[in-house]
Amino acid sequence: MSSFTAEEIAYLRGQRLGRLATVNAAGEPHVTPVGFRYNAETDTIEIGGHGIAATRKYRDAGRGGTVAFVVDDVPSPPPWRPRGIEIRGRAEVLSSGGKAIMADFDDELIRIAPSRIISWGIEVGGTRRYARDVG
Repeated sequence: MSSFTAEEIAYLRGQRLGRLATVNAAGEPHVTPVGFRYNAETDTIEIGGHGIAATRKYRDAGRGGTVAFVVDDVPSPPPWRPRGIEIRGRAEVLSSGGKAIMADFDDELIRIAPSRIISWGIEVGGTRRYARDVG
């Protein structure tokens, strides 16, 4: 059984860009836009990119492992109806799999296993906020 609801999975599959937040060894935060995919086999979020292994986000994710990831949008204003999902969890860095996200990405990737999921406005007609601990 997935940690994500069917609506959350559908929303994630319909998006291409999110923002990853990491923290370096000095405790300084870093947020960056990233390409991603939801991996149904592992029930995780996978983040890839060009030259990702040389990036701060990759180093930070590999060092501490605690990250936050957000995908959000406003589909068709008006009316103003923001929707999105925040995923907090443990990250691991992998040396392969990035090309499954996008063929021209590098092999390396960051995989996030969720521990807390917060979503809002993604159900049909949605304004509901849904937060829970998972995993």
